[in-house]
Amino acid sequence: MKTDFRNITEILERNATEWPNDVALVEINPQELEARHTTWREYSLIESSPIEAFRSEMTWREFDEKANRFANLLLSRGYKRGEKVAILLMNCLEWLPVYFGILKAGCMAVPLNFRYTADEIKYCLTLSDAAALVFGPEFTGRVEQIIDRVPAVRDRFYVGDDCPTFAMSYRALLGYCSSKSPTIPMAPEDEAAIYFSSGTTGFPKAIVLQHRCLLHSCRVEQAHHGQTKDDCFLCIPPLYHTGAKMHWFGSFLVGGRAVLLKGVKPEWILRAASEEKCTIVWLLVPWAQDILDAIERGDVKLEDYQLSQWRLMHIGAQPVPPALIKRWKTVFPHHDYDTNYGLSESTGPGAVHLGVENIDHVGAIGVAGFGWQTKIVRSDGITPVKPGEVGELALKGPGVMKEYYHNPEATAEIMKEPGWLLTGDMAEERDGFIYLVDRAKDVIITGGENLYPVQIEDFIRSNPKVKDVAVIGLPDARLGEIAAAIVSVKDGMTLAEQEFNDFCLDLPRYKRPRKVIFAEVPRNPTGKIEKPKLRKMYGAAGLVAQQNGITA
Repeated sequence: MKTDFRNITEILERNATEWPNDVALVEINPQELEARHTTWREYSLIESSPIEAFRSEMTWREFDEKANRFANLLLSRGYKRGEKVAILLMNCLEWLPVYFGILKAGCMAVPLNFRYTADEIKYCLTLSDAAALVFGPEFTGRVEQIIDRVPAVRDRFYVGDDCPTFAMSYRALLGYCSSKSPTIPMAPEDEAAIYFSSGTTGFPKAIVLQHRCLLHSCRVEQAHHGQTKDDCFLCIPPLYHTGAKMHWFGSFLVGGRAVLLKGVKPEWILRAASEEKCTIVWLLVPWAQDILDAIERGDVKLEDYQLSQWRLMHIGAQPVPPALIKRWKTVFPHHDYDTNYGLSESTGPGAVHLGVENIDHVGAIGVAGFGWQTKIVRSDGITPVKPGEVGELALKGPGVMKEYYHNPEATAEIMKEPGWLLTGDMAEERDGFIYLVDRAKDVIITGGENLYPVQIEDFIRSNPKVKDVAVIGLPDARLGEIAAAIVSVKDGMTLAEQEFNDFCLDLPRYKRPRKVIFAEVPRNPTGKIEKPKLRKMYGAAGLVAQQNGITA
């Protein structure tokens, strides 16, 4: 079996050759059932109901052939090596064949966030020099608003029924294209994709990843979690982001099956894991919390599901509250657990990971991942801190991005030393393990003291009535900033301000939130708290209140 690859498309071709008739991908869309006012369970009890109404699948041969057809379509329309093709699709069976078809043509894939507004889509298409756009029906209105203002995008391929007049039908065109591989030679250092930063500090930056980055991500994930051909990966997060796709890469490398679940309700996740015999599930913190809360409320009953094959729950994209994992291990004691750290600039997760053998160090993000090096540095971005000091986490390894596209200044800011990537995350090392302290930009300076919101958030989440929390700095005329907690309370529970303040008495005085706001905590599709949005929502109002003589 071939294992030495020069680019990531060779893995797909190997899988199609070795296991042509094995299922590669399954798509499950329980949202379609809800639209009919039917639950998944009710639907499955109707003997004449075809499961294909909300479940579809694709073999490795079909996957490879669809990728080849799209590659040949691009080549037939004159696309050259290195041209950019953007993808604006919800998770679906077409997503990955489109992605790999772009790479097989020697072009660069440019995945776009499905939550982008029309103007953000225009911004990213322009910044990336995209020559084509592949989009689905959910985005027709947004694309129509801006497409005439992005003249460089010469082709618009539509994936779905009822193709709009300003686009071409992807499915209809594929029927005329060869299913044979175009065999465009690609080396490890060739550019493969542009991913966009999450944009939590403003407009996103365009991250250039090479084939070596994608290949290393496959090897990292499989080395950390030991995927075999018999494993089945349940993929829930959006494929446009490096997190979901690069965790899938571990299964992809060994030819394992994956299930794309379109929805995050606890009963959907448990039912998909049960019926599809999933062995590995990657969750975001809110989804794990929702599952545990649903079990505690009795909304779902574990005896209704077959979950004995589920061996690994891993989690990432944000700091993980230790209290959450303690709860999880109580409910699912047989699960291995791992947390994974990375960023799009490091080709997603795995640059640091806890390791399933280190469950006693929950709270740490872990140690350097497979093939990676780490260090914690001072403000110069180069000099290591002394043991026990807080500094910025830096990474070095084959997954480090090539550059920010068309932005040498921003590239230089986070790559001050050859090969090393500054993450923007403040961290410290204790007993050989790395602990995240906070994002450098989220540190609150109050009365000369540095407050790290993640530490305060971890404490607040230990309150059994708290569903989610975000701590931000609000302007204060005397202290500069004060810590404010935005608290989301669990369904069916109440939490009064005085009760919350009494709970926080166990924190050191300077760490206690000076203000509490009971509201929903906004998160982006990858689970990260949208703190700029919160600061915008509450910061100005707080400043006005102080100027009017009202204290927090």
